[in-house]
Amino acid sequence: MSDPVRWGILSTANINEKVLAGVSGSSAVSVVAVGSRSEDSAREFAERHGIPRAHGSYEALLADDEVEAVYIPLPNGLHVEWTLAALAAGKHVLCEKPLSPRAEEVERCFDAAEEAGLVLSEGFMWRHHPQADRLVELVRDGAVGALRLIRAAFSFPLNRFPDVRWDAELEGGALMDVGCYCVSGSRVLAGGEPERVNGEAVMAPSGVDARFAGTMRFPGDVLAVFDCGFDIAPRDELEAIGSEGSLFLDDPWHSLEPRIEVRGADGSVETVEVERANPYRLELEDVSAAVRGGREPRLGRADALGQARALEALLRSAAEGRPVAVA
Repeated sequence: MSDPVRWGILSTANINEKVLAGVSGSSAVSVVAVGSRSEDSAREFAERHGIPRAHGSYEALLADDEVEAVYIPLPNGLHVEWTLAALAAGKHVLCEKPLSPRAEEVERCFDAAEEAGLVLSEGFMWRHHPQADRLVELVRDGAVGALRLIRAAFSFPLNRFPDVRWDAELEGGALMDVGCYCVSGSRVLAGGEPERVNGEAVMAPSGVDARFAGTMRFPGDVLAVFDCGFDIAPRDELEAIGSEGSLFLDDPWHSLEPRIEVRGADGSVETVEVERANPYRLELEDVSAAVRGGREPRLGRADALGQARALEALLRSAAEGRPVAVA
């Protein structure tokens, strides 16, 4: 068995609580350092979670020779900057979604990783859960006949002000925070990239979308419809609808209660149970295996670039008020 990859965490963001709980006890992942904007917050976080070293700046974390790979859970608008900085420091990178809604920036990040011989992956943890694999398998095996329509939703009321997700300068907004999951899910089920998209946004006073709805047309006349928002009731759903039935997930993104409903055209409903697993653990173990094995992670350049192109087109469509072809 190879030695665990030594990870550093860039910031003390709330999502780290889920990540650290997920990788606790993993033989492939060892969190050895954390970096924060202050020495005090880094030290408090490190002591609370049993992390050996604390750094009072992000730069200090990247200069730590004991750190092989960096997890970046910073606000969206800082993803590209610190991904490039980490790669320049010789660190492998797992960057939280979305890496960027601009394809050119995603290309630049992966070019830098490739040139340095480093692993880079975009952090869509739901893609690593067995529930996602089983869903795709059922679609490919014809469980609903020919795939015709994909429906996705992710929303919750965000009533906290201020919050980075309301901040335009940090690239907040519903599409970037939760709608990107809907885009990811649609792309996975369609098995390709959208050809044309149409987006509609309801803007908040801060300049970000509080609510976003979109449609995407994929090859083979497969359509996807999705919505997301910060000002509507909590919802998280994913459905693959075919000529002979549908597959419905009530918990596609967090995967806390993994199961798939197979709904037949005759009204029958069969539940496919899926094993429980921690998607954060699976995600970091996948990237760690890529680091040790010199291979591509599950989510590499092609997936991140396809995601960025779809987001870029949706944002442009909403801004211009017209359908947009995906470049």
